[in-house]
Formats: sequence, structure tokens, C-alpha cells
Amino acid sequence: MLHLDDIASHARLFAWTDRFTAQVIRPLARGESAHYTPYDWRARTFGAPRPLPAAPVVLVEGVGAGRRALRPHLALLLWMELPREESWTRGRLRDGAEQREFWDGWVAAERAHFASDPSRPHADLLVLQTRTGYEVLPGPGSPPGPDQIMTQSDEPSALW
Repeated sequence: MLHLDDIASHARLFAWTDRFTAQVIRPLARGESAHYTPYDWRARTFGAPRPLPAAPVVLVEGVGAGRRALRPHLALLLWMELPREESWTRGRLRDGAEQREFWDGWVAAERAHFASDPSRPHADLLVLQTRTGYEVLPGPGSPPGPDQIMTQSDEPSALW
């Protein structure tokens, strides 16, 4: 599994596609292990390269994983359906007061990213958190199956 928090940086919150392609996609596409340099959000520097072994499935987790430039390389796109404010609150709690300034900038950057390059409309599956776990539903980007009802009124969630 690769967390996009290891690929992004303060200076390039969403402008990391070239680095991700060079360090991860190209080697994996050749059947080789990838080596990426993880970013340390507190030290604000990149660390030593980490291996990412070639595997039949490599999970890439994080905001921006479903961006236009990466979609051709994805087998499936899953979208975690959470209200923005809840996601941002979770991040702020995780990172604490030390990263408060970062989160102020992140909110604006995330809004701009999804305004210009939305991922949810292309999701193959939607993942919803429930009281007892998670529910997985067909996403707006999945082709209708025999048990899936699609109508003209289906719109992206008001959450995003």
C-alpha cells in the first residue's frame, strides 16, 4: 500500500503527478519494484527511498488518487464517501496544533483540486462508513449491472 501523504509535500500538495509517475507507475508498469521518497510533514523534507514491491494489486490511498492523469493506470477507483468537514476534522485531530497552518491551506487546495479534477464521478465503487463497519456500493463510474438501477436523475453527492 502507498499513502499519497508520502508523495505530496507542503510545496506540492497536488502537483506531484510527475514524481509519482516516475517513482511508482513507470517501475511497476515494467514489473519492477518501485522506490519512492516519502515526505516528512514535520521536518518538511523527503526521506530515504522506500521500496514498493511489484504486486498483482497495489493500493494507492489518499486525496488525488483518482485524478485524471492517474485514472488510465487504475484497475478500480474507490471513493470514500465522507462529508468534507468530517474529513478535515479527522485530519486536524490526527495532526494536532502543530499542523494547524497546514490545514488552513489544505482546505482551499483540496477544494480547488476537486473543482478542476473531480474524482467521485469516475469512482467504480463508493465506500460508506456505517455504525458497524463499511458499505460498498456501485459508484457513478461503474457500468450498470443487472442489479444496479441507473437513472438520469443520478447526480454526484451533495457532500462534494
